[in-house]
Formats: sequence, structure tokens, C-alpha cells
Amino acid sequence: MRVVLQRVSQAEVSVTGETIGRIGPGLLALAAVSRQDEEKDLVWMARKIVDLRVFDDDRGNLNLSLRDIRGQLLVVSQFTLYGDCKKGRRPSYSEAAPPAEAEALYKRFVEIARESVPDVQTGRFQAAMEVRLTNDGPVTLILDSKGSAD
Repeated sequence: MRVVLQRVSQAEVSVTGETIGRIGPGLLALAAVSRQDEEKDLVWMARKIVDLRVFDDDRGNLNLSLRDIRGQLLVVSQFTLYGDCKKGRRPSYSEAAPPAEAEALYKRFVEIARESVPDVQTGRFQAAMEVRLTNDGPVTLILDSKGSAD
């Protein structure tokens, strides 16, 4: 599983002009599922996102997690994170999970995240979405469950 994680002061996702997910302070996770992902990848990623210390403490140091600040999480599916641009001019998405499998794993990932974060909002799988955000910091990280150490 691959995620681009952004610390935000606010973010929202809409489909055909209708806002379907909106958060205040927290994290926006643009998430993609690979062909090789299993339950353990989803669990690892959810725990990593919830416990990653990317929020300021009272001294301005990045010592607090999403769990610590009781922040919100917006998860938006984005298979293009597995786009391979090494050859030619058109990305190859051969590493991304097929849509039916990806949707099931994406939904499971959201379920796992909801076990630790009371307010998890989502986009709509396979929809054309518009995502608006105010990146706070800016803090943006790329996480990949493959080769994870913990």
C-alpha cells in the first residue's frame, strides 16, 4: 500500500459538485493499493498514519500524532500512486490492484483506521473527485508498506 500523507488544517473531497467528505485539522491520505497488498499491509499503514508524530507540541516540535491531537482523517483512493513513468510518456499502472480487489482492500483499510480515529471521512472509490486542502506546515510524506520495518 502506498500513501501520500499531508498534514492539513482543513480538507474536503467532492464528486460532481457535492462535498462528500470534509475534515478540519488532521491528515489527508491519498491511498493506493497494490497487487501484492494483504491485510498486514493495511494494518501497518493504518497504525503508521495514526501514530506518526507529525503535529506540533507546545514547543513547536513534531512530537504529537493524529491520535494525540484527536484529529480527523480524510482517505481518498488514488490508484495513480502506482503509476510507473520510467518508460515512454504514458504511466503504466500494472502494479496497482485491479479495481474490485482494490476497492475491497481500500474499504478494509478505512475500517481499520476507524478503529483508532473516531472521525474518518472518505472519497468515493473510482469516482472523478475534486480534493481541496490547506496543507499545514507544509508537511507531506510518502509511505509505502513494502519494506516496512515495524
